[in-house]
Formats: sequence, C-alpha cells, structure tokens
Amino acid sequence: MTLRRHLLLAIPALVVAGRAEAQKPIALPQQWYGVEVEDNVFTVQMPGVPDHRIVGDVTARGTPFQLHSYSLDAGGFSYVAQSALYPGDVDAGNPRPILQAALDSRARSLDGGKWSSVEWRALDRATAVDSTGPVRGGNALRQLALLEGRRFVSLAFLGPTGSTTGPEAQRFFTSLKLQA
Repeated sequence: MTLRRHLLLAIPALVVAGRAEAQKPIALPQQWYGVEVEDNVFTVQMPGVPDHRIVGDVTARGTPFQLHSYSLDAGGFSYVAQSALYPGDVDAGNPRPILQAALDSRARSLDGGKWSSVEWRALDRATAVDSTGPVRGGNALRQLALLEGRRFVSLAFLGPTGSTTGPEAQRFFTSLKLQA
C-alpha cells in the first residue's frame, strides 16, 4: 500500500477521534499564581494571571498619586489586589480614618449602602479592616484593606452570597504576604 493510501485511510479515523475528543470537556487543574504587586511590595495568589492597570488618583489636598490595580475573573469569582503609596500630604500616623474612608467609598456600591460585617485588626505591622457586604444580584463582596505607613493595600473578592468565606476566598486572602 502506498503512503498516500495510508494517509487517506487514516483521515476518517482521525476525524472520528477528533469529534469524540471535542465532545468531552477537558478538566484542567486550577493553577494559582503568585503575583508580585508593584515592585514586590506584597505578594498574593490568584487563580490566573491578572490584568494590571495603573489608575491616577489625587489626595484630598489635590496631590496626585498612582493606584496599582490587579484584577482577574475566574471560576465565577472576581479577584482584585490594589496598592498605592500615599504622598506626604496624607497623615498616615492614624490609619483608621484613612481605612474608614476607603470602607465608606466602597460601601456606596453595596446593596443597601452599608457593610454587613466589619472587623478591625492588626495584620503583621499594619492596621487592617476586613469587611463583607451584599451586592445586587445575589452576590457578596469581601474586602481587606490595610495601611502600613503610607502604603495602602486592598484585596477584594466578589462571588455568590456565602462564597466570601469559601476555599477560593480563603486562599486568596490568606496568601497575602507583606514584604519587609
């Protein structure tokens, strides 16, 4: 038999095998990646490679600064890690009012305009606040915001109600490592 005939006989078998393979979904293990945020200020794990954007912002006194935002939608959840170094005109000596302002700003997007739970705590060397609240459409938002010196860090997780304490959220939040 010639090579050409072997190839012609093999084509129908390959087409059938290809169709069979295309009908069953391929199960890939979910892989989490360590993300170095803005010059390795902190690391966090996400279930994919996030989109990085730099957003211009200004302080209450009008001094410009940059907010680095890393976001990813995966597996029906949204993950966001943000970092900013506040300029010198921000009084970072008392972090609670700065973090409260961040909470109040984000609360405007919540269903009912307020957080359902807010927990203040220390995280490493930083003052932190962990909050959860309902979002329209049966979703919930969990946010961890902290201030270490002039460095603002925020992690946010959005998913169906009840998922903010699930394994994906827990892995995301507990993976946060501040650099010395």
